[in-house]
Parts: sequence; structure tokens; C-alpha cells
Amino acid sequence: MNPLTLVKRIQNINKQEASLGISEDASWHAKYKDSAYVYVGGIPFDLTEGDLVAIFAQYGEIVDVNLIRDKGTGKSKGFAFVAYEDQRSTILAVDNLNGAQILGRTIRVDHVNKYKKLEEEDEETKQQKREERGVCRAFQKGECNRGDSCKFSHDAQRAANTGWGAEEDRHSRRTQDKYEGSLGHRSKNTSPPPSRQIPKPSDRDSQYSRAKSDEFRNSS
Repeated sequence: MNPLTLVKRIQNINKQEASLGISEDASWHAKYKDSAYVYVGGIPFDLTEGDLVAIFAQYGEIVDVNLIRDKGTGKSKGFAFVAYEDQRSTILAVDNLNGAQILGRTIRVDHVNKYKKLEEEDEETKQQKREERGVCRAFQKGECNRGDSCKFSHDAQRAANTGWGAEEDRHSRRTQDKYEGSLGHRSKNTSPPPSRQIPKPSDRDSQYSRAKSDEFRNSS
């Protein structure tokens, strides 16, 4: 669903509840009473974690900001998860900041159900997992641009051993194998093949041929 449609839907629900005088326990917010996180989408890419704290701290104390960034470039992907110390602050943030304009962009603020922040893995663990998944096929072809964010191994030595590698490397490897193969074949048989010799006729064959000739002349 379009993000702006979701923004408007949340705004409409809040207006309806306010006009009907829905209690806090009966409100749609009550479904998320066990989660102190809110989702924030449509964030301008220039905003940092500090900027998000400054914006959302007006509705409660912030205990965690997880601005999602590209692992390869470190650039913001435009969405984040913000946690409050008091869960009731999430209601204020959703009601007041959903649909707000920040640097020309409309942000979406919504509740998050059972959000759990993924723990950062150390580099050794990440490398081990990449090794278990095998060498990146795109890297073998010299086409992978994911860098450290790639889930597969970029081990240059392993890639070379598989026979893939970049196109020029594959061509060089094929040429070398062909050259070594030809040398190996010649080393087993270095002498030129013997020339074909026509065997000389034996004396018995000569006598037989003369007898046949005499027999042919006498009959004629």
C-alpha cells in the first residue's frame, strides 16, 4: 500500500476515535501496549540519529534510535525505529507526528508490534557466515557492487580456484591450461612419428607373378 495512503488512514482513524470519544483501552493504540517502538518512514536522507532524537523527544524520553543504513555505503535508507522509555509516548508520537512535513517530505509514524532490534555481529562471525554460504557468483564474474553488505564470500583466492573470476582471468586461466596440456602431451612422445615405408616384395611373390604372366601369354 502507498505510504501516503497509510498516513491518511491513521489520521482518519484518530479523527474518528476523537469524535466518538473512544476510551484509551478501546482505542486501536491498545493493540500495541506491549511495544515501546514506533516505525518512522519517509525520513529525509540527510537526517541523522541526533536529528530524530530532537524531533521525537518532544513526546517522551528516547532510549533507542535505529536508523537503517546501507551496510556498504553507510547512507540512510530513509526509515528508522525509535523506542521510548514510556510506551504511552508512542501514542503521542503517532497521533502528532504521523503525516508531518520534514524538509519537504511527509513522514509516516506508526506503531511496531513485537519489534526486536537485531544485535550487531562482529566481523569474524560475519565472515564465517559468508564462507559457509560460498563465494559470491557476481564477485566471481567481477560484477558484485555490494561490498561488505554482500551475504556471500569475496575471497579472491577461493574465487580463482573455482575457475570463475573476472573475464580476463578466466581467459588467462584457460590459455595457461591449454598451453600446459600441450606441453604435457609432447613430453610423453617427443620423437616424430615414423614415416610409412612400402615393403619390398619377397622372392616367392616375384616367382608367382612371373608364372602368372607366362600362363596368360600361352593362353592367348
